[in-house]
Parts: sequence; structure tokens; C-alpha cells
Amino acid sequence: MKAAVLSFPGSNCDADMTWAIGDVAGQAVKLVSAQATSLAGFDCVVVPGGFSYGDYLRSGAIAKFAPIMPALKDFAAAGGYVLGVCNGFQILTEAGLLPGTLQWNTSLQFICQPTPLIVANARTAFSSAYSEGQQITLPIAHGEGNYYADDATLAQLEEKGQVVFRYAENPNGSRNDIAGLTNARGNVLGMMPHPERAVETLLGGTDGLGVFESLINAMKGAPADVATRTFA
Repeated sequence: MKAAVLSFPGSNCDADMTWAIGDVAGQAVKLVSAQATSLAGFDCVVVPGGFSYGDYLRSGAIAKFAPIMPALKDFAAAGGYVLGVCNGFQILTEAGLLPGTLQWNTSLQFICQPTPLIVANARTAFSSAYSEGQQITLPIAHGEGNYYADDATLAQLEEKGQVVFRYAENPNGSRNDIAGLTNARGNVLGMMPHPERAVETLLGGTDGLGVFESLINAMKGAPADVATRTFA
């Protein structure tokens, strides 16, 4: 797998993501500037967390106009795998690659803590290394992580199995406890929790490894419902 990790002005998780994919998962990875205009040669693209463009106006609102975004939209439209984490999730919703929006946490406070999640759908390219209903713990660090979509959109997300991760203990007010979801095609995932911060025991746990394992398996053509726990 060859992954591109996008780097916007204000990104602060791009190095963490590069470490998780390259040094821990052992995959080819390259930082790609938001000023670039091509994503040719990559198997997947990761939009990492941070505060792109200082979160001016609202999170992701300016990033959606970055030069790299037309290439990202073309990449996703062609079926390429796209993972957006935290600010990356916000950018994907602002850009129309995922439904809904991320609002201020109901507490109106920035939240930074380990958070228990439930794997709601283990039959995706981003979650096949987990078991359906499995509880995992990943860190969150956001002020605007409260997922909102209207009733019709929520019903469609639930009907089509697009909700991949739910909060076991909702920390931010997200509707239907949604922590991560895919587009209808299943090749774009946005999630507020940080899997790249949970890939080594030294950091407090390895529950985030499953996201990267799942992507590697998808690149190998493994069926989405076949779980494996190796990086071979």
C-alpha cells in the first residue's frame, strides 16, 4: 500500500499519521502538501487532524478550497480509499465527500480523552480487522466533533450501514452516537477519534491498528468481512 498523507497549513497530526502508516504498519507513505495538484500513484489518501488554516470561519471551511482538493475529489470518485480523521473528517464533510456536518461539542469545550467506541459495521475496508460490536478505545481531541445530519440523512446512513463507529459514551452530542461513517460507496471514511494515536502499547493501547490493517487488507483484495490481525 502506498499512502498519501495530506498536510495543510495548521495540520498537526500529519507526522503522527505518517509514523503510524510507515514506521508501525510498514507501508509506503508520503507527506503531500495541500498546495499539490495530483495524487497519482497512491492507493489511499489520508486527511489528518489538526487546525487547517487555523479553523477560521469553521473547521475545514477554508481547507476545502485548497489546490489539492479537486485531485482528492477525483481520487474518491474513481474509487480510491480516503480516510479523514478529526479535522480531516470535518474537511471531508465541508467538501461534500461525506454527508452531514460537525458542530461544536454540546459542552462548548474542547475534549481530549480516551473514548470507548463500538464497531457498528465490521464489513468495510476500514473496519474488517475488527469484530462487529467490538468495543475499542481511541483518543479524541476536538472542539467541533458533534456530528449532525437531518433525520432523512440519518435514516439513510443507518439503512445502508454507513455508520462504522459509535461512541459507547457520547462525549460531544453527536446524533445517533456517530463517531465515524462512510460515504454510500464505502470508499471514504471520516472519523473523529484518532486511530494513529493508538498504535503502540507505549502510547496507551493499540486499538487503532485495526483501521490500518483493514486498509492494507483491502489493498490486497481481501474480502471486507474477513478479519486479520497481521501486517504481513
